[in-house]
Amino acid sequence: MERHPISQEGYDKLREQIKELEDVEMPRIAEKIAEARAEGDLSENAEYHGQREAQGMTQARINQLKTQIAASYIVDKSTMPKGIVAFGSRVTVKDLSDDSEEIYEFVGPGEDNYSGPVMKILTSSPLAQGLLGKKVGDKVEIQLPRTTQKLELIKIEDT
Repeated sequence: MERHPISQEGYDKLREQIKELEDVEMPRIAEKIAEARAEGDLSENAEYHGQREAQGMTQARINQLKTQIAASYIVDKSTMPKGIVAFGSRVTVKDLSDDSEEIYEFVGPGEDNYSGPVMKILTSSPLAQGLLGKKVGDKVEIQLPRTTQKLELIKIEDT
């Protein structure tokens, strides 16, 4: 299993999501299942079947979050190398095809967010993999699922 870096904040966020699902959501669903079961015939009880499905989906989400944690290791961003793109770096890149600029921050599982002025992308993504280890001024050609992107690294900020 490939392991991915994660910040302490990201790890804590994943743990909190698991705790919420296990300690609040699952008992709430179990209570609703019990209420639906008390109504009698289960073969045509839509509420019962709906809650059982919700229970399965919630358990699947818990399992997914636990897998993300198991495949991660906590990294102190302050120990990362300076001046090159690494986990925790915030970079500004220029798309050489249209001179547009984008800002990305490289994060671990559960920390990604693709909206806002700074896109937080996983270090395991193709874009991040193409930029990791690069320096300001480097030009890269990154093969993405639908296209090839040519970028120039304009700025690196350590977060």
